[in-house]
Amino acid sequence: MTAMDLARSAAADASPPAGISTSARALWLAKAGKWDAAHDLCQDIPGSAGSWIHAYLHREEGDLPNASYWYSRAGKPVPASSVSLADEWMRITAALL
Repeated sequence: MTAMDLARSAAADASPPAGISTSARALWLAKAGKWDAAHDLCQDIPGSAGSWIHAYLHREEGDLPNASYWYSRAGKPVPASSVSLADEWMRITAALL
């Protein structure tokens, strides 16, 4: 499955594809507009992957200080303000799939 496949599924399907990783499921939920469910799930993902998704979600929410904390935990730079949320989602998803 590619990032584009996951994005298409999030736009069209009622639930995430069967058999995907927890990270992919959290990203699917985020793309599908299910912020709370994505946030709850990413907290159960260990290591930098969970922190990176967590950071993205707080950036999407507009809580930049909290997002910055999670980017730091993930070992990732805070994206420039010119980087759209859609572009960042694709980068994270491509890296984690």
